[in-house]
Amino acid sequence: MNIRMNHYTANPELYRAMSRLEQWVRENGLDRIMYELIKIRASQINGCAFCLDMHTKELRKLGESEQRIALISVWRESPCYTEQERAVLELTEAVTLISEKGVPKELFDRVRSFYSEKEFADLIFAINLINSWNRIAISTGMFPGCMDKQ
Repeated sequence: MNIRMNHYTANPELYRAMSRLEQWVRENGLDRIMYELIKIRASQINGCAFCLDMHTKELRKLGESEQRIALISVWRESPCYTEQERAVLELTEAVTLISEKGVPKELFDRVRSFYSEKEFADLIFAINLINSWNRIAISTGMFPGCMDKQ
C-alpha cells in the first residue's frame, strides 16, 4: 500500500497550523484519557484506520485497560465507562454525525452538567479537530504504519 499524498510535505505551513491547534487543545485543560476516547470514537465512526491505530496506542501508553479500549465502539452496552465519559462519547457521536440530528438540547444539558462553558467549548474543538484529522488521513490514503518510513 502507498499513501496518495504526504500532506505533511505537500503544505508544511498548513500542517504546522493544524499541529499548533492540536497542541493547544491537548495542553489546555482537557483530560488526556477523555481526549483519546474522543479521538478513538470519532475515528471509528469515520473509518480512519490510521487514527484508530495511533490513538489506541496512545491510550495504552497512558495506562488504559485493553477492555476499555476494545469496548469504545459499544460504550452504551459496557459498564466500564463513567457517566461523564458516556456523555462525552455521545456528544462525540452527535458532533461527528451532526447532519443526522444535530446536538439535542438534552445531550447539551447533560454534558454541561459535567463541564463549564469553556470546557464544553474545549470538547467541541477537540471533536472537530479529530474529525478534521480523520478527513485529511482518509482523503490522502493514510493507513497504519504508512509514515514509519517517511
